[in-house]
Amino acid sequence: MTPHSIDSIRAGLLAKKFSAKELALDAVHHGQDENPKTNAFLTFSPERAFATAIQVDERIEAGEDPGALAGVPIAIKDVIVTRGLRTTCGSKLLEKYVPPYDATAVTRIEAAGGVIIGKTNCDEFAMGSSNENSAFGPVHNPVALDRVPGGSSGGSAAAVAQGTAVLALGSDTGGSIRQPASFCSVTGVTPTYGRVSRYGLTAFASSLDHIGPFARSVRDAAKLLQVIAGRDEMDATSAFAPVPDYAAALDGNVRGLKLGVPKEYFEGLESETGDLVMRAIDVLKNLGCEIREIRMPHTQYAIATYYIIATAEASSNLARYDGVRYTSRAASAGTLTDMYRVTRDEGFGAECKRRIMLGTYVLSAGYYDAYYLKAQKVRSLVARDYAEAFGQVDAIVAPVSPFPAFKLGEKVDDPVAMYLSDIFTITGSLAGVPCMSVPCGATRKGLPVGLQVLTRHFDETTMFRVADAYEKASTDYRRN
Repeated sequence: MTPHSIDSIRAGLLAKKFSAKELALDAVHHGQDENPKTNAFLTFSPERAFATAIQVDERIEAGEDPGALAGVPIAIKDVIVTRGLRTTCGSKLLEKYVPPYDATAVTRIEAAGGVIIGKTNCDEFAMGSSNENSAFGPVHNPVALDRVPGGSSGGSAAAVAQGTAVLALGSDTGGSIRQPASFCSVTGVTPTYGRVSRYGLTAFASSLDHIGPFARSVRDAAKLLQVIAGRDEMDATSAFAPVPDYAAALDGNVRGLKLGVPKEYFEGLESETGDLVMRAIDVLKNLGCEIREIRMPHTQYAIATYYIIATAEASSNLARYDGVRYTSRAASAGTLTDMYRVTRDEGFGAECKRRIMLGTYVLSAGYYDAYYLKAQKVRSLVARDYAEAFGQVDAIVAPVSPFPAFKLGEKVDDPVAMYLSDIFTITGSLAGVPCMSVPCGATRKGLPVGLQVLTRHFDETTMFRVADAYEKASTDYRRN
């Protein structure tokens, strides 16, 4: 079995206990063995993995630095393009699409010696909260196979949780990294908007989309973010802000930090989820953090605001999938208009159609001001809530989801109930602040729960410090 941390892999490689190629072979075979259970991967990439692994081994033999992610098996969500490797976005429309270029995050991972073992399943075009909207079947949660892994990055979370990949990339628009991380008991990070280049990320809602890491520990998530973060000339929205050494700050000391607990985030919680989150907050209090209750008064408007803005941008972004470029094309169409209509009708799943129609409606003449423009104004109020909160506290701690992983099929016919599972993650996305989920225990049924940590724009360092200190303290507590 592959060692499950960046440091242990690096130490083993440098000590020549194993080679990067051996690790890649083990990871691919393990993934292929596990995939019938979870359906976490849509495509494996053994040739690409072996090629990168051989380069790592050659660097080590030459006495060179093999890179920050040397030999680490990594999975990539299938909405992030990979040159020469199928990228489906979980949709029939792109079932055979092979991109001619790599996303910037992928390029940076391989330059650091990371070994890409495959592409992970996801909700179609990243639209979903359960990973049941994929055209290639749902992903099963490795913790409980009859339950969802969360969405839309459920395949990436499952790949890390089942031990197939040591790290994974996901994308987050309204909670699609944090919620799967919570459901699968792994760490998931949504960086500040602009911290990681979106070049090569298939656009869902361009003002909300992020790329971020999954890992089994806070330290590994921090190290992966270190590699992929930073300005990219290929993405005008990527930030010029310098990227600090996140891992260097993880000393376990959070004494004196002020943590805000928003009252609104504890309304509508299942009792066990709330108890576990409050227990995690008590751990941080015992580590010397000052806990303050804060108010986030516009939280109640977040769901409606998000599903106007996100669907409007999706309606625009998904217009390119018309049967002319990128996609498969309907064979039965007559005129050009028929070809557009039939291709999109046959290719898009129900959730994509629902969001495209809603987005087209709110952008239409006569409704733009009433819906889209008003939603943008409310988004500003949500961002103001965070700005005012961070005037009082260093970080915010809260639940990730109102409930743990639900059963496959349980909410699939009730879109509103499904959308409400994102109620505590959407506000951070609207504000563009860094936020993450770190495991904080499990219910009596063994279902994982995550603690959400949010900080100021570009202050991922404090976010990682809080999450790492909790992780270390809770691990020590469980050992005693």
